[in-house]
Amino acid sequence: MMEEIIRVETADEQGKQPEEEGIEIPLDRISPDTLRNMLSEFVSREWVDEECTLESRIEQVMRQLRGSKAKIMYDFRTETWNIVECR
Repeated sequence: MMEEIIRVETADEQGKQPEEEGIEIPLDRISPDTLRNMLSEFVSREWVDEECTLESRIEQVMRQLRGSKAKIMYDFRTETWNIVECR
């Protein structure tokens, strides 16, 4: 029988989101078609407001990316990408 490993969080880790282990993907390194597909997928899974059109949502996120208010990150640990707010 295998033992279950239980990880205990330290006081510093409790209540914090796990840190992403990744890099920012510069917009100029993503082909326009790929970027469009990424934004379409992102707004489809993250956007709750049904009143906005898909194109409107994509344009809003693109403005945030171009205005350095958001960035695209690739997480090596999970092998996924996400758009996150710049801090």
